[in-house]
Amino acid sequence: GARLRALGARPDTPPVPTICVGNLTAGGAGKTPMVAYLAARLSGWTPHVLLRGHGGRLGRTVPHRVDLAADDATAVGDEALLHAPTAPTWVARDRAAGLRAAAAAGAGVVLMDDGYQNPHVAPQHRLLMVDAGQGFGNGRLIPAGPLRERVTPGIARADAIVLVGDATARSHALRRWPALGVVAAEGRLAAARLEPIATGLPLDLTPVMAFAGIGRPEKFFETLRTLGADLRLAEAFPDHHVYPDAVLERMIRQARTAGAMLVTTEKDAVRLPARFRGEVMALPVRLVFDEAAALDRALGAFGPS
Repeated sequence: GARLRALGARPDTPPVPTICVGNLTAGGAGKTPMVAYLAARLSGWTPHVLLRGHGGRLGRTVPHRVDLAADDATAVGDEALLHAPTAPTWVARDRAAGLRAAAAAGAGVVLMDDGYQNPHVAPQHRLLMVDAGQGFGNGRLIPAGPLRERVTPGIARADAIVLVGDATARSHALRRWPALGVVAAEGRLAAARLEPIATGLPLDLTPVMAFAGIGRPEKFFETLRTLGADLRLAEAFPDHHVYPDAVLERMIRQARTAGAMLVTTEKDAVRLPARFRGEVMALPVRLVFDEAAALDRALGAFGPS
């Protein structure tokens, strides 16, 4: 079905340099932290961020520029609210129209958060994110597995692949997935890891109740354990989950009863109603590169990191 969709499409060449950050699987692979990294790295190029706005009602017919004073997650989705404080951010179901709107508004470079499988846009640069822990799952397409498309053609389109995880997980992924080893031999593989950003609250031995509605909630729970938190309860929800008041009130009661701190991801926190945010600690993360030569080559026009 994806091949037929692509055959019938006429991809637009973006009016400004465009970097697409995508993945081959359903679920989190580090796209949003990668776009945040690029927005900081390319700050001198006037970057704008473009994404679909999953879960939001705006951007379905015409591109919408995110307004933090007026928009919430129900309007533009959670990822848009993470990008908007640091770069002009657009939500658009029609990515080509979104690119034109960003260019007209003065973007020097557009960073597409997802859209790797979109056949209507031909970005100048393509970066593929791979979670070292998940890899490509069982190697089968949705719904039999996690893949949005087959591994070989997906990898072939990438200018660089960013393998995300600690050194042990990355080594295991390279052994399990020979295709990644081939990419490494070609000099197209960069190595990175997600690192919690200091929040001012020590978590070592702190009783914690955690919840997350992201692509792979277990990654977040493992991060808390790595930080030394005493994880009393971990509750996973579907990606982009909208939390009803009753669920939040129940979790707050549970945390108080257990004498635990209620903790979630930064992505989940922006989906919480304002009246609940003071009850929950958000733990933001950033992408840190251990080996970025492949990324530097892929983004050569923009200069070194």
